[in-house]
Amino acid sequence: MSHAIRADKFLLDADRTTWHDETLWFVREKRDRAVYAVPEFQELRELASGIKNHTLSRLDLYLQEFEAAAKANGVHVHWAADAAEHNAIILDITRKAGATRIVKSKSMLTEECHLNPFLIQHGIEVVDTDLGERIIQFRDEPPSHIVLPAIHLKKEDVGDTFHTHLGTDKGENDPQRLTEAARQHLRAKFLAGEVAISGVNFAIAETGAVVVCTNEGNADLGVNLARVHIAAMGIEKIIPRLSDLGVFTRLLARSATGQPVTTYTSHFAKPAPGKEMHIVIVDNGRTQQLGRPDFRASLKCIRCGACMNTCPVYRRSGGHSYDFTVPGPIGAILSPNIDMKKHSSLPFASTLCGSCTDVCPVKIDIHTQLYKWRQVLGEANEIPASKKWGMKFMGRVLASTRVYGLGGQFARKALRLLPHGLTHAPSMNAWAVARELPEAPKQSFREWYAKQPAPAAPSKTSA
Repeated sequence: MSHAIRADKFLLDADRTTWHDETLWFVREKRDRAVYAVPEFQELRELASGIKNHTLSRLDLYLQEFEAAAKANGVHVHWAADAAEHNAIILDITRKAGATRIVKSKSMLTEECHLNPFLIQHGIEVVDTDLGERIIQFRDEPPSHIVLPAIHLKKEDVGDTFHTHLGTDKGENDPQRLTEAARQHLRAKFLAGEVAISGVNFAIAETGAVVVCTNEGNADLGVNLARVHIAAMGIEKIIPRLSDLGVFTRLLARSATGQPVTTYTSHFAKPAPGKEMHIVIVDNGRTQQLGRPDFRASLKCIRCGACMNTCPVYRRSGGHSYDFTVPGPIGAILSPNIDMKKHSSLPFASTLCGSCTDVCPVKIDIHTQLYKWRQVLGEANEIPASKKWGMKFMGRVLASTRVYGLGGQFARKALRLLPHGLTHAPSMNAWAVARELPEAPKQSFREWYAKQPAPAAPSKTSA
């Protein structure tokens, strides 16, 4: 199913669509205010981009350095080529620990690998402890945003969900009381957790430590209470030195939510006495993306979500319309790498306005890569025949002055003569369903210009 068809479902609720658009634009404006307060912000972006470019060019060496440092710290390091290996490794660690209850802090990688259903299928209880993640886990939905996973829901939706799963009063919509109910529910889960799984925002090759950034402190609580800590990280999370970290922490929260920093920035370097720490390093298609020169820069992404908050298409179509773990503009670059056929419509879910590129804290040329994906998909015959042949037809028209002129004449007459119901029929012209064209002119600019008197030649004496 294409992005446009899935977006239609979201657009059926006009009030929710408007609210979603306005809420994310509010976050975008917060980001702008936070950025303007840092005069050197553009220099930070340039520095972060350079560090990431350097790291990707020597990724194998830094991963080996990270592994050696982590092992020296007493950490068990595992390598997973794909999602199946990632899930099998975590299940094996859990079983060897004799555990059946896992608490998990927000990790998009485990979402990407579909870890929750896999573990539940094998008799393991998994509880997402981030409030937004817990809400959508109750509703059996995927995240719709990588930083704000339940941003598609209103407080009334959360109230109904908590009434069903936590027994709160029916119609209770007060955010403070709903949060308190979630806190009491999650406290019991934290205390019962035997294994804690966390994501990784940054992995430092120099020290072998992983850094996790949260606003709720749920990763810290889960990791410190459980006997076993498993950190799941993609290979692109590596940065070379501890001194590089400050560049990214100054960019991450400001770009994501407009905060100066996340509330908790926690370093996990070694297991506490009597406990275990495991790090699972996952490829799952990333080396394939690394091997695509036009799309390699997408691996610089630090998952702030800024491109989603500013994207006019994402704000009006909702995250679920992308049907991929990472939605929005950056997801539309990453997803065809995983499955070109399934996600062939996503690079076209963009106006190519470039706003995503402008706000990206690590200067990924997102809209350029979206444009390049369209070319790759077209050459691979992974776009609908109507779009492919339509674009070929338009290419021929636009390449010929004569044909373009005749086409303009025909279109101007047709727009004046054809009935409105035909020119705006949804099956023939989806673009015009909610838009009106200006009245067609009687002549083109070229025809008008040809009728104008020639400009007078400059007088020789006037110079």
